[in-house]
Amino acid sequence: MKIAIPSQGNSVCPHFGHCEQFLIAEVQDGKVIGKETVAAPPHEPGLLPRYLAGKGVDVVIAGGMGSRAQQLFAQQNIRVITGASGLIDDVLAAFLGGNLETGPNVCDH
Repeated sequence: MKIAIPSQGNSVCPHFGHCEQFLIAEVQDGKVIGKETVAAPPHEPGLLPRYLAGKGVDVVIAGGMGSRAQQLFAQQNIRVITGASGLIDDVLAAFLGGNLETGPNVCDH
């Protein structure tokens, strides 16, 4: 499984569509076996779901994401979790441990 998290330094970027990079973590048997940081492509409506699907991503964990982006991820069979915040390593560990606490989706479009 591959998990993508929009990043701002070591933290989850609060707005998915405005992030400059993503951490993509590869997970096997509940453990992270690899991490890669990739630059976000130039902003273009609908591009990020296709881009991350092309990277083999199965799950996106974000702070906020618009409803249209969520629909486009669903079309790519990518699970979306919104309302995450904090340090990426903590968010990833909580997700893998089944205890990720999320707040409201911080995006309203």
